[in-house]
Amino acid sequence: MKQHAPIPVTDLLGAMSDATRLRLLRLIESHELSVGEIALVTQLPQSTVSRHLKVLADAGLVSRRSEGTASYFSVMQDDLGPEARGVWAAVRGRAVASAERAEDDRRARAVLEQRRTDSSAFFGALGGGWDSLRTDLFGPRFTGLAMLALLQRDWTALDLGCGTGSVSEALAPHVERVHAVDVSGPMMTAARQRLKNAKNVVFTEAPAEATGLRAGAVDAALCVLLLHHVDEPIAVLREARRVLRSSRGGGVVLVVDTIAHDREEYKRTMGHKHLGFSRKDMSSLLSASGFVDIRYSPLPVEPEAKGPGLFAATGRIEG
Repeated sequence: MKQHAPIPVTDLLGAMSDATRLRLLRLIESHELSVGEIALVTQLPQSTVSRHLKVLADAGLVSRRSEGTASYFSVMQDDLGPEARGVWAAVRGRAVASAERAEDDRRARAVLEQRRTDSSAFFGALGGGWDSLRTDLFGPRFTGLAMLALLQRDWTALDLGCGTGSVSEALAPHVERVHAVDVSGPMMTAARQRLKNAKNVVFTEAPAEATGLRAGAVDAALCVLLLHHVDEPIAVLREARRVLRSSRGGGVVLVVDTIAHDREEYKRTMGHKHLGFSRKDMSSLLSASGFVDIRYSPLPVEPEAKGPGLFAATGRIEG
């Protein structure tokens, strides 16, 4: 164990007096990361991360390890002096809100996986190299789009809260009909323009809670980034349940939305009514709406993405 000169407690408290620095300490206690990787996880500018790390390093709270041209930062209990260990032990449990901590951990795992893949590619391993080459040749989206071909060709799909029509555009080549529903006139105008050549898309300007479709009219219903915008998510899910049928192997709803988070500013800046949905939240909503066989799966985090993590949840109606 390293020997440390005593650091005044006032200096330690000063270094830990900032919420961002506490967040960084909590993060690099669990994961050894570079400045760039920390910036990706926290969505902070690298200059901000570097400035806070310097304060923490000056106080003896972080360790720095060099590997080639890169530097990696961590918090190692054995490397902390007794004063630093004591102060950190007193505050670490309350350092970061649980939702932010969970989101940081998801992003950190994605960054570390990306590092592993990049390292494999650098050293000539086929797996990592092929992923990069495949993306260069064919782009990053084809796998998910190709899987849409698994849908039944004679199905009718419902795109609830279709917005500008991106989901309907992906669905249209693979099903018999798509009902694109949105309450916003400007959004519907954009969707109609986007899909002007799609002959099997029917546009309906209506709230997602009251589509006007007859009962049992569709085989699959999709709510993509919709529920956090509506006052009563359960009303939307009950409408999806009402219009679904299972007689042709369908009767499934797919919800893609944000995992529960604490970004309160989204309510002010983007009109969000709900700060995401936990597994328990979504399971309860789907069950109360009449769905069974409920599944909730967090989606892989894109390191460059700036928003909260996403999930995909499905439920079926009983035949």
